Amino acid sequence: MSKKREIPVFDHPIIETHCHLDYLEGEALDAALQAARAVNVERIMTIAVSPDNLDKVMALTQQYPQVWGTQGIHPHDANDYSDAVDAQIRANALHAKILAVGEIGLDYHYDYSDRAKQRDAFERQLQIAIDLELPIVVHTREADEDMEAILRNFVGQMPKRGVIHSFTSGQALAEYCLSEGFCLGFNGISTFKAAENVREIIALTPVEQILFETDAPYLTPIPYRGHKNEPKYLPFIAEHVALVKGVPLDTLLPQVWKNSVEVFFAGH
Repeated sequence: MSKKREIPVFDHPIIETHCHLDYLEGEALDAALQAARAVNVERIMTIAVSPDNLDKVMALTQQYPQVWGTQGIHPHDANDYSDAVDAQIRANALHAKILAVGEIGLDYHYDYSDRAKQRDAFERQLQIAIDLELPIVVHTREADEDMEAILRNFVGQMPKRGVIHSFTSGQALAEYCLSEGFCLGFNGISTFKAAENVREIIALTPVEQILFETDAPYLTPIPYRGHKNEPKYLPFIAEHVALVKGVPLDTLLPQVWKNSVEVFFAGH
């Protein structure tokens, strides 16, 4: 396990654009939110993934003023997509503190859901985003060709873009998504020794299209890898992205804040 050091606290606040707070409850959740606030993580987006947590994510946005959310079904749960789930996402997504449709997309690594059902659920949720004029939060893993093909079919109708979160895909998909105005989300993977491919994508991504995220409770960054991830570790990701980009933190942090606001929080 890597040597630990204190979490850096920056003068400029940070927005956590992707985590899963519904994995925490009670005192553990309150402690995680307090710890995030202590390191100047000012706003947090908690992300829906399955039919069972759509309402829970909604409830968290009501309970905590610094928490916003999304509504959507992850490709792992695409087998459970239905007309009723579609209607629930549409209804919940009208709420003021729901900022995007997500986490949606394709995952051909685990194939927990049938690939045809993944594509169908993804396309139906892209239509929700179009209809409600919301950005999207996209998960894609080992599905670059199908991801680009589906986005090409929909992007012309989308009034807003969004983010390809936890970006680990190839350069061709990165360049296509960037050319269409999407942001790329980077998290603790960028700090992993074996993740040179992710650092290469960070290097080519304009600072105007970068978002920070933790994907907590997963993907804890070095130097806390091995611990459960929390939004409080976001400063390590910011620090690492600045290093890879060769950009001073006092330049990068305001820009990524602006990116996050423009993608998700405009009007909030």
